[in-house]
Amino acid sequence: MAIWIALTLGAYLLGSVPAAYLVVRLSRRIDLRQYGTGQVGAGNLWRMTSWKLGLPVGVFDFSKGLVMVWAAQLLDLSIAQQIIVGAAAIAGHNWSVFLRFHGGRGVATTIGVVFILPFININEMTPWPPLAFLTILVVGTVATRSSPVPVLFSMVALPLVSLFYEPLSVTLGFLTIFLIVVIRRLTARRRITAVPVSNKRLLFNRLFFDRDIMDRRTWMYQRNLKVGRSEESEQKED
Repeated sequence: MAIWIALTLGAYLLGSVPAAYLVVRLSRRIDLRQYGTGQVGAGNLWRMTSWKLGLPVGVFDFSKGLVMVWAAQLLDLSIAQQIIVGAAAIAGHNWSVFLRFHGGRGVATTIGVVFILPFININEMTPWPPLAFLTILVVGTVATRSSPVPVLFSMVALPLVSLFYEPLSVTLGFLTIFLIVVIRRLTARRRITAVPVSNKRLLFNRLFFDRDIMDRRTWMYQRNLKVGRSEESEQKED
């Protein structure tokens, strides 16, 4: 139990390392939270700078979850415990302790967690939940040329498919990952935009499209974002 708790805490701290924020801060002297979607992740970094910066950061974010889950397996933790360790890495990425609990959306880190599980637990876990997750994510993203909706449905597939093939503890672990990703979408700091949006519409947009407004391009390529008073004061203190 002590090893599991320590590893979970370590996963959260590793997940909290804001690689996208640090890279753009050092290379361009800007605060990524003030540009594009305001998310501290490889996707926003890629769009606001270049693939040369976004790609290695994406690989790092992917590796956060993969490495910690693999470490948990090497320490003989159960599959459910491995998933919780991975979930801690995702939570760290989404709510970084180093950025006053601001962060990204945890998609790359989630992919790393889900991807590695069937390979390191080949005789103890079926491949169906990870396979369903990755298939929906890849096919949906290619078909729609957008990732938020495929991400949502792939997340739903994880605990749903697991319910038929895995022990309840594993299903609950996948449900935890689903909730971490969805809660991050719904509770993101609200941006001040020129388009007024009702609270009901805001929650709908965030749940399905991971943004506050329907205009995807306007949302993704904002510059010098206006922020609420509380967030503005926080960023001035950083």
